[in-house]
Amino acid sequence: MMKRSLQIVLLLFFSSLVAQINTAQSVYFEFDKFTLNKNDLSPIITLINSPNFSQFEAIQLYGYCDDRGSEAYNDKLSKRRVDFIQKLLISNGISQNKIFICEGRGKVNLDIDTTKNLKEVRDKNRRVDLIFIKKSTYTSFPENPKVGDNIILNQVLFEMGSSELSLTAKKELDRIAVLLQKHKNLRFEIKGHVCCTSNKYKDAIDKEDQVRNLSENRAKNVFLYFRSKGISPYRMSFKGYGNLFPLGKEDAQDRRVELYITKL
Repeated sequence: MMKRSLQIVLLLFFSSLVAQINTAQSVYFEFDKFTLNKNDLSPIITLINSPNFSQFEAIQLYGYCDDRGSEAYNDKLSKRRVDFIQKLLISNGISQNKIFICEGRGKVNLDIDTTKNLKEVRDKNRRVDLIFIKKSTYTSFPENPKVGDNIILNQVLFEMGSSELSLTAKKELDRIAVLLQKHKNLRFEIKGHVCCTSNKYKDAIDKEDQVRNLSENRAKNVFLYFRSKGISPYRMSFKGYGNLFPLGKEDAQDRRVELYITKL
């Protein structure tokens, strides 16, 4: 029965992938267990290997237990369930960087005297919730940012071969820094890009230091500028992506940085 329930849940999820932006689904565990057998896992593996799955850019995992047992024991058990699903995703090609939250939330308390269908309720509480978040791309900072948002800073562009911030870029970063201060818990990755580089090279040469790390230096300079404006470095990371993600527009549009929201 448990196996069939899992398959039905994942079948419904699979059929709704295209229609939904954020999708939340659950997988269920037997009492006091934190693993699923091979047959139970096959629907999940089919799902994450489907072409439609690529539209999801962020994954959050939350684990739960039923109401039996101590708080401490169930805290550990719920985390082990989450860890099991996380390892499953990673072993099937999902980047660990996409799994932004992996949290065991312990047991779901019940009033045994008033809860109807107690066994069924407990069965549903022994679970891991998987939340899949579709990437949203913006060209300005959104009013209500969410995990998975990718913000192209189209006013923060660079001269050929340079990682230096222009006056226009600094004005735009000043504006965004004010918005970031309003979202104190928001964390993000700064993504640097380049144009016009042969595919045999991972990055372009930065004329400032003559090292082939131009996209990383662009991201780093934005990081340092935000830090100078009071944004905590613990909220930010930076990474260069070379010429892997051209926009297919003018070359100048590829000499850019983006902000990718990783946590709220």
